[in-house]
Order: sequence, then C-alpha cells, then structure tokens
Amino acid sequence: MEMQPARAMWYDRRDEVFVEFCVEDSKDVQVKFESSKLNFSCSIDNAKHQNEIDLFQAIDPSASKHKRTDRSVKCCLRKVEVGKPWVRLSKDKMKINWLGVDFNNWKNWEDDSDEEFSNYDRFSEMMNSMGGEDDMPDMDPVDEEDSADSDDEKIPDLE
Repeated sequence: MEMQPARAMWYDRRDEVFVEFCVEDSKDVQVKFESSKLNFSCSIDNAKHQNEIDLFQAIDPSASKHKRTDRSVKCCLRKVEVGKPWVRLSKDKMKINWLGVDFNNWKNWEDDSDEEFSNYDRFSEMMNSMGGEDDMPDMDPVDEEDSADSDDEKIPDLE
C-alpha cells in the first residue's frame, strides 16, 4: 500500500486551532495529539495517508479532539496559550505542500478587543431602550382610495 500525506486545511481561533484533513470515506482513522505535535493517519481504498506536523505552539492534548465525517476528519487543537494568534500551523517556517490555509473560516479575531464588544453591547442596549416599531409614528398615511399602484392601471392598446 502506497503511503502519502493527506491534503489539509487549517485556521486559527482565540482558544483553538482547527485542522481539516480532506479525506473522503476514510477508514482506520488515527489521530494522536501531543503537546507539540499532531499525527494523523487513515486509509482510503488502496492508499494509506499519514501526516505528522510539529506545531507552532503548544496544545493541550487531553482537551483536543477530532471528528470523522464522510468527507473529512476535523481536528480541534486546544491552545495552551489562549488568546495568542498562530501565524502558521507548523513550528518550521518551511512551506508544507499538503497544507493550506482555510480562508473560508479564517477570521482576524486578534483585532477584536473587549472595548469593541462593550461598545457593541452599549449600542445594543441603547437600541432596545428606544422601543420597537409600535412606538414609531405613522410616517406615510395612505388613503384607501389612493392605494392602487400606478402599475394597476389599464395599459392602452397599441395601434
């Protein structure tokens, strides 16, 4: 059986780092979390996949988990240093050909400050205290006779 790495995508969050191995209909899935390393292996038909990566920062192996679906295996790596962004997944700066960034799920969460959240909360409270639509005056009173739209009129025949 030929051994090759599985294609994977990753993205960073405040408390976790997510890695998704893109393997459809995988069997014999094995994921091993170590404090500074992630090991993944599975088999698909006649191919065996194995990936090993030295991680950028430490993770908590006991709080990390994975889930197999028919389309992929998703891993959630719990950061030891919560709130510290990972600029890459691997310890080494070298490009890994089987690994890419999942831009669909990427979010620059490190730009979110507590101040912004509290400002949003204050804005939310202000909007709620203003009342709902029932308190709004009727801005556009319409007479029932004039309620017909201009496009409801009969169009003259063409000659």
